[in-house]
Amino acid sequence: MSARSRRARPIAVVTGGAGFVGTNVAHRLLSDGWRVRVVDDLSRPGVERNLAWLRATHDDGLEVELGDVRDAKLLHRTLERASAVFHFAAQVAVTSSLVDPLHDFAVNLLGTVTLLEEVRRLAEPPAVLFTSTNKVYGALDDLELVREGDRWEPLDSLVRASGIGEHRPLDFCTPYGCSKGGADQYVLDYAKSYDIPAVVFRMSCIYGPHQHGTEDQGWVAHFLLRALERRPITIYGDGAQVRDLLFVDDLVAAMLLAVAHADELSGLPFNIGGGSDNAVSLTEVLDAIAELEGRRPQIQLAPTRTGDQRYYVSDTSRFARATGWSPQVGVHQGLEALHAWLRPRSLVRAPG
Repeated sequence: MSARSRRARPIAVVTGGAGFVGTNVAHRLLSDGWRVRVVDDLSRPGVERNLAWLRATHDDGLEVELGDVRDAKLLHRTLERASAVFHFAAQVAVTSSLVDPLHDFAVNLLGTVTLLEEVRRLAEPPAVLFTSTNKVYGALDDLELVREGDRWEPLDSLVRASGIGEHRPLDFCTPYGCSKGGADQYVLDYAKSYDIPAVVFRMSCIYGPHQHGTEDQGWVAHFLLRALERRPITIYGDGAQVRDLLFVDDLVAAMLLAVAHADELSGLPFNIGGGSDNAVSLTEVLDAIAELEGRRPQIQLAPTRTGDQRYYVSDTSRFARATGWSPQVGVHQGLEALHAWLRPRSLVRAPG
């Protein structure tokens, strides 16, 4: 490919680009003909394997900057001629934020504001997509729930039918919720104060290939890995907690739509997840894993953790109305795909 044709390709910057979501976004963009600049400090275990896979899969168009998102000089260099920025770099665990809130603040809030400052210095600011979290709504302790079989369900019929909408008041809980929530609000304000085309996704539970799940983050992959390795799974709480699962391919599709429509969507937050059609309890996920593995995983119960929500399902109708997006991959199809991807990578392979 000539130097001229390389310059003509749109450029995307993906912070945290070696992570789970970042790898999937970078792969899709590179496959679609974009040039992609990955920024990552490789601090999360397993992401070096994602980066090696990206390099092996895409021999053209991929640039890698190993460094910290708080490094303004690195960001200034990386953002040159960028058309889009996908900001995923973060400290991602509630538990880690409780242990070291200063680090959590520095990466999640200071890192985001540093990025926004470098974006606003540009003559033509690129579209910015920031991944926030459902934790900005707090523990949802005021949401009245009833136990029905293996899941908690809202008494409010509208919430039961549609989930939690963006009109829900913010209620930051835990240092992680505060740092991500603060960054969420800074992104929305920079869109309004500095006319940066920026969009916020408040995300629920995302899962899929390239997710190296741990007990603290990426619980669907963590459950599957523990089952594959014949190791016990710890459930914090009663297992009836409900989450809406979104397969990563559906998330990537939503992200590309958000960037394509950034001018119209700028300054808006969107709750993004699998929605009520893909809402499951932890126990129901364990049942699905038992079907995939042919045996039920061993379970250990532990007390509920700080800030945990007994029920969270995203009302995605606002984004659906704006773009026509809807999830295409159901929970069982997605779990089967992730199980197939993780199986050859597990430490102890299941028999058969």
